[in-house]
Parts: sequence; C-alpha cells; structure tokens
Amino acid sequence: MKRIVKYIINQLDDNILRIFVKWLWPQYKRPRHGYMKNYQVLGQYFVTQKIFRINGSIPWPVDFRSKVVGWESVQKGICSDPGDNPGIYINAGGGLTLGNNVNIGQNSILTTTNHYKYDHRKKSHTKGIKIGNNVWIGANVSIVAGTSIGDNVTIGAGCFIKGTIPSNCTVVLSEKTLDIIPKTKDYEWDCTLDELG
Repeated sequence: MKRIVKYIINQLDDNILRIFVKWLWPQYKRPRHGYMKNYQVLGQYFVTQKIFRINGSIPWPVDFRSKVVGWESVQKGICSDPGDNPGIYINAGGGLTLGNNVNIGQNSILTTTNHYKYDHRKKSHTKGIKIGNNVWIGANVSIVAGTSIGDNVTIGAGCFIKGTIPSNCTVVLSEKTLDIIPKTKDYEWDCTLDELG
C-alpha cells in the first residue's frame, strides 16, 4: 500500500505539479530527478514570490530574503537559479552570465556595475560578470563588476572576487590583507556647489 501511495504522489508531482511549476517559472530548468520535488519548490517559493510578489516578476524561483535587481540582464544555463538561497543580493544591470550548474551561497553579493570613483553619481566603465559551468560559490562571497570565472571552480566562503579566475581551481581566503592604492586624480564633483532641496 505504501508503494502505491508513493507511486501516485510521485506521478502527480512529476506530471501535474511539474507543469504548474514550469508555468509559474518558465526559466526554471532542473533535472526531473535528484533535486527538489515540485511540491517542495511550490512550498518554498510560491506564496512569497507569486502571491506576496517579493521578486514576483522573476521567471525562476527566488528566495524572499534575496534581491535580484535587473534580472532582465541575466543569461543563465540549466541548474542555475540566482537568488534561490537566502540573503543573496544581485545587481545584474551591467549583465550577468551564468553557465550550467552554478550555485550561489547564502548572503553573497554579485554587483555587475559600480560607481565611478571620481564622481559617485556616475557609473564606472567596468560592467558585467561572467561565470562558467559547474561553479560553486560559497556563502558570504562578494563578486564585483568585470569578473570572469572559468569552469569547474569552487569559491570558498567569505572571498572577495574580482578579475579573472581560471578554470579548474579552488579559491579560498587565506590572509585578510588590504591593498591601499592611491588615486591618480582628485574627486570630480563638489556636492557643496549644488543647490540643496
């Protein structure tokens, strides 16, 4: 009897609920087996995302404690749902490209644009983040604009990532050091000269 009930539940989940999940989140692309069941996806994301409309327009599941800005500029592969873990902040306005099988850990930040350092009202010329296939990004990682991460990369928790990370490597935080780089010119805008509202 248990087998029959389990079979019926699995058939309902795989045939009926899967269609409903694909209708709600058309860019949700996961294997049919080996990940969350469709009823689990609905239970975790449906109420907050589709009823309370927290991240409601995003066409893949996003946790209500995460924020994805500029989701229209995200290109993603299968098994990649940026924002599905809690506390993630993604500013994708400068372009975010994710390969297949990319997991972003809790409380991570990905920012594809930045302020121009000589006038904070303007955006920097550096834009975009590219992440390859089979990339695991640990919790509390910050990735800034202009970063490119290769395939088969694991990024340890707490890392700050900028520049190019080659394929087939693991990145870990080893020392907490700060490089102080002097600016090459003065700041361009004097806020005291503008009329205040």
